[in-house]
Amino acid sequence: MSSADSKEQTQLSSEKILAVDYGTKAVGLALFSPEKDPYPLPYTRLDNKSDKELLQELLRVVREEAVTIVVLGVPRLLDGTETTMTRKIRAFGEKLAAALKPVPLYWQDESLSSFEAEERMKSSARYNFKVDPRQIDALAAAIILEDFIEHQEGKRTVPDDT
Repeated sequence: MSSADSKEQTQLSSEKILAVDYGTKAVGLALFSPEKDPYPLPYTRLDNKSDKELLQELLRVVREEAVTIVVLGVPRLLDGTETTMTRKIRAFGEKLAAALKPVPLYWQDESLSSFEAEERMKSSARYNFKVDPRQIDALAAAIILEDFIEHQEGKRTVPDDT
């Protein structure tokens, strides 16, 4: 591990991170506190009735859980091409970033996170070896958060002022 990696790990160790798997009908959330949790944990699933209601719910979770970083999953095709959903999520992300300030928002590639969530459910006794549609979004959010932590490729929506 390089000193930069070590510095990043140290910085994350005091954070509480919320990952968001945005969907047009359901939104999955996962949380991770490096000092307390062994790995990112599925948190809950929210119904997406409107951007306004979803923003209110996300801000409530951020406040109640003392979240210090939010990670928003952004889908792309396997060749990196953006889709209609990518643009929709980016537009929502801009609203979320403005509402969250000063909590930073990072973008994270979420390619295949729902597919991986299905595969994990099928091979886990925790989910009775079945895909549970009520829990898949939160598990996908946990996978997005795992990827964020592992790769540190998330990008802040607002430039760092330091």
